[in-house]
Amino acid sequence: MDPYNNGTVPSSQPPGLLSLNDTMVTTALELPGVRIVRNLGVVRGITVRSRSVVGNFLGGIQTLFGGNITIYTQLCEQARMETYRDMMLHARQLGANAIVAVRYDATELMAGLTEVLCYGTAVVVEPER
Repeated sequence: MDPYNNGTVPSSQPPGLLSLNDTMVTTALELPGVRIVRNLGVVRGITVRSRSVVGNFLGGIQTLFGGNITIYTQLCEQARMETYRDMMLHARQLGANAIVAVRYDATELMAGLTEVLCYGTAVVVEPER
């Protein structure tokens, strides 16, 4: 079971409230079929990643042949997944059941060291009537 995306609603929320899961997260400013009733503020997940010496060596070999450098693709995808899950956890801790305006950002802190950030606005939504 995925503790970051289990769809549970904190006990402080009324029964029948929509639960936070991947379908309740969007890069848009609204979700179809629901209305935002409360803004809980910015939520985020952050990670700082580096590739190991072995990973850099293997990535260097892959660059000799061109194409997709899979070892770096996997690193990037893992970092994005971690930050997304942390953002979801942060939103659940605030009692959100949706996140709007989600964005990713990445910054190279130094050679081989990258910060990845996933952020959005945690909201409480209810079905449109």
